[in-house]
Amino acid sequence: MTMPKIMFGGDYNPEQWSEDVWVEDMKLMVEAGVSLVSVGIFSWASVEPRPGTYEFGWFDRVMDNLAGAGIGASLATMTASPPPWLSRHHPEVLPERVDGVRLWPGGRQQYCPSSPVYREYAGRLVEHLARRYAGHPALKVWHIGNEYGCHVRACYCDVSAEDFRRWLRERYGDIGALNEAWSTTFWSQRYDDWADILPPRTAPTFANPAQKLDFARFSNDAILACYLAERDIVRRFTPDVPVTTNFIGLVHKPIDSYRWAAEQDVVSLDSYPDPYDPRAHVEAAFGYDLIRSARRGQPWLLMEQAPGAVNWRERNAPKPPGLMRLWSWQAVAQGADAVLFFQWRQAVGGAEKFHSAMVPHGGTETRAHREIRALGQEIAGAAELAGTRVHADVALLHDWANWWALESDAHPAVLDLLDTHRAYYAPLFDAHVTCDVVPPTADLSGYRLVVVPNLYLMSAEAAARLRRYVEGGGHLVVSFFSGIVDESDRAYLGGYPAPLRDLLGLRIDEFWPLPAGGTIGLDIAGERHSGTVWSEWIETEGAEVVATFADGELAGRPAVTRHSYGAGVVWYLATRPEPAPMDALFDRIRGGAGVEPVLPDLPAGLQAVVRHGPDRSYLLLLNHGADAVTVALPAPAVDLLGDRKRAVSAVSLAPRGVAVLRR
Repeated sequence: MTMPKIMFGGDYNPEQWSEDVWVEDMKLMVEAGVSLVSVGIFSWASVEPRPGTYEFGWFDRVMDNLAGAGIGASLATMTASPPPWLSRHHPEVLPERVDGVRLWPGGRQQYCPSSPVYREYAGRLVEHLARRYAGHPALKVWHIGNEYGCHVRACYCDVSAEDFRRWLRERYGDIGALNEAWSTTFWSQRYDDWADILPPRTAPTFANPAQKLDFARFSNDAILACYLAERDIVRRFTPDVPVTTNFIGLVHKPIDSYRWAAEQDVVSLDSYPDPYDPRAHVEAAFGYDLIRSARRGQPWLLMEQAPGAVNWRERNAPKPPGLMRLWSWQAVAQGADAVLFFQWRQAVGGAEKFHSAMVPHGGTETRAHREIRALGQEIAGAAELAGTRVHADVALLHDWANWWALESDAHPAVLDLLDTHRAYYAPLFDAHVTCDVVPPTADLSGYRLVVVPNLYLMSAEAAARLRRYVEGGGHLVVSFFSGIVDESDRAYLGGYPAPLRDLLGLRIDEFWPLPAGGTIGLDIAGERHSGTVWSEWIETEGAEVVATFADGELAGRPAVTRHSYGAGVVWYLATRPEPAPMDALFDRIRGGAGVEPVLPDLPAGLQAVVRHGPDRSYLLLLNHGADAVTVALPAPAVDLLGDRKRAVSAVSLAPRGVAVLRR
């Protein structure tokens, strides 16, 4: 799917307002440069106030208003929040938590994903929508559901239990294979009848880790089945209209974005970095690189962000002047072809009335709305960016099954996978190196460097792919606690990490995790540094020792190693060096791999990304730092946000400044 331009807009919820406000909305949207709105997301109760009674007249007028104003609709299927009457007539659709507590109406997403009753009612509504609005001039994109897995990430009710058993029968075929995969001889958990198997509900102590892992897989599939059912309906009636749904949380643990992306025409993301966090843009960058990589570099849609403050943190700061613009352009720099917000007009009541909006409670004569209008004009002036792509020489591996398994119970230490990812991603980001975030199944042959942080769960095929990559000349970085278990969370025998021992040229005899907040000394080329989180007892089997531990029982033992394998090189980190030595280490690794920054000698705090088109490229510069900077360009370029009449050889950027340069 290719957008005709960088789209601009937000969530539009006209059911919250009288029709005279709708008239003003269209006028203000046109003035602000709005070109696409998400509409109908929470409209189910308004279009079907009683079971089987549909009242679409008001929504017809909304769609016609949008078409008349030249604004496209990302039309939601309206199924994200069932109306109260559904659970009154069918209480069995309500979800249950792991402890058996039922979740009631009054919020949103109050449905069990496995419920056939919910899917039946949702399917009826979606068919009515698809029939009615097929061919409508406002319809540009189908927006299936909304923020799947946001509030109900898994359901543990009896309906889900039966669906889980069906899923397990399909996965394993016979119960003996399940017993083997789940290691049920431990703690007398052997099953002889499928009916005995339940979701991993609250138990006296640790639940079976393989059972928990499979339930996470199943829960993702159950939610995905809801999406697929609705997607298939709209595709029957509108096969040429692209389909999307919005992922949340930058990277959302319950939803396997790689698996879901394959079922969409374009992927979408909601992004809410914390203005209080001085490194929030780095966390956002990781999420943007992942979502772009989910469909192999295809441009994506920023479906939601906040114009100012959100309402759901303990402290909700607004974005200071210029930050909304900066973060919007950051998404575009990293591959977004749409910049949308939640929401168009700030709600008067309800749980999100203090969430900022494009038109705040104070109206159009506010700083927030003035910044929105200015951004809309800028976005319109950079239409030629649409469809261009970001290329990367580095890949970082992320895998959802590994995430679920790594953060399960009863491990040597509690590890946070995203925290690990950020520790390995930050040296690349700060060095102005573009990075893809891909699954272990991705084709790695085009990357100069591949980074593997905490890939605890690793299939034999994934290990073989890494081996082939290095044999062919690739450069690989592997962190501690990787290659430990197979797809069923069963430990590999033969010395850690068994699938990678020959590749790494070492054996790990023992894990020595550090105390919470603890550090361990590192000797790197005669200089004293510190490692955090983890340490290990390593025996080398051909690897070169680059750094050693400097404290306690591990003093003098390997901490960082390098191993030549085939035509390539593998680095292993048995701890997490603190930021300064980590940066220096990655500089050395990148140099050996031939990975260069987007531009040389860029100041700290600046982000530089290139988007490539068929006949030209665009350099986007974003100043996340506190100081003004001047960047000398390798060749003259035209700033699409500045004076188009002349090319410039250097760009000066104030704090939160942005330049979009046609090269």
